[in-house]
Amino acid sequence: MPSKKVLIAGATGLVGYAAMKHFAAEPGCEVVALSRRRPDETYGARWLPLDLTDQAACVKLAPEFAGVTHLVYAALYEQPGLVAGWREDEQIRTNDQMLRNLFGPLEQAAPGLRHVALLQGTKAYGVHVRPLTVPARENRSEMHEQPNFYWNQERYLSAQQKGKDWTWSILRPVLIVGDSVGSAMNVIPALGVYAAMMRRAGKTNLDYPGGVGRVAQAVDGDLLARAIAWSGEAATARNEIFNVTNGDVFVWPNVWPAIADALGFAPGEHVPLELDQEIRPHETEWAEIRAAHGLVSGTLREFVGLSFEYADYTMGFGRTEPGPAALVSTIKLMQAGFTEVMDTEAMFRKCFAEMQAKRLLPKP
Repeated sequence: MPSKKVLIAGATGLVGYAAMKHFAAEPGCEVVALSRRRPDETYGARWLPLDLTDQAACVKLAPEFAGVTHLVYAALYEQPGLVAGWREDEQIRTNDQMLRNLFGPLEQAAPGLRHVALLQGTKAYGVHVRPLTVPARENRSEMHEQPNFYWNQERYLSAQQKGKDWTWSILRPVLIVGDSVGSAMNVIPALGVYAAMMRRAGKTNLDYPGGVGRVAQAVDGDLLARAIAWSGEAATARNEIFNVTNGDVFVWPNVWPAIADALGFAPGEHVPLELDQEIRPHETEWAEIRAAHGLVSGTLREFVGLSFEYADYTMGFGRTEPGPAALVSTIKLMQAGFTEVMDTEAMFRKCFAEMQAKRLLPKP
């Protein structure tokens, strides 16, 4: 019998997909992965289709949750018009209800539950509405200032925990970069498609399409998955909140030469281009690229999801002056015992190489 049974909600998203890969490779661990779409690979996990907005479907699937010891809740509902949707009441209500729909049946079916990992992010510090207080620390969240589904989920989980043996950890990653298909917020497929379109147009230099850079941070999806796994076992992580980053900082124009090289280009000039408006509509051209390179990545809608819009946002398209630094502190995480770091340029190279190897993006 496995010593651990991990339930991953949101297995096709950036975080859930990385967590599925990590736990499926862990000895003595059974993994059940939930998502509406089937992941392109399951890595030995048992995938079950589930729409978390359907309460009856969650109740019906509850017998499959028997024996679950760890929940990784990485499911996310995002609206079209991604950035504007972050403050919409519908987005807040839907994400709140999704957690409730799953967690009620899970608690009933899995009395041996030991840990819940819940994902938040820097919107906990209001990064989407104003400059961060640098560095943002876990005790400076904006729970009473800015409406956000994070607070609804956090309050619900705390209330459910009273008198129970299980514990929780909340992780707040910064810009997550990794290997996933159809995600709302993954710059890798968005930038990979942009590069492929430029190659098709005869370009040999890859121009930087964003705005003037600001100092920021990122986190590799696989590193984040290892932090999630650590939080499920470490006594120092029980009922605690942690920021998670690679450990360094970056500015988009400064890492652009490494990105261009990973995609088979020399770095070009700064030529602002709104990817969501100028690249996303070109399904016909993308179909031709897929056919020419034998790609298995599907349509732009299937492959990139809402990530063109997210790439424009995170690269600061339209920004003409350096924006305020967006930096969080990871002192609390390191002092608690998770000290892994990664070079951000190496992360970009790794993630593009993974998608190229899987024939999701053209090889250089």
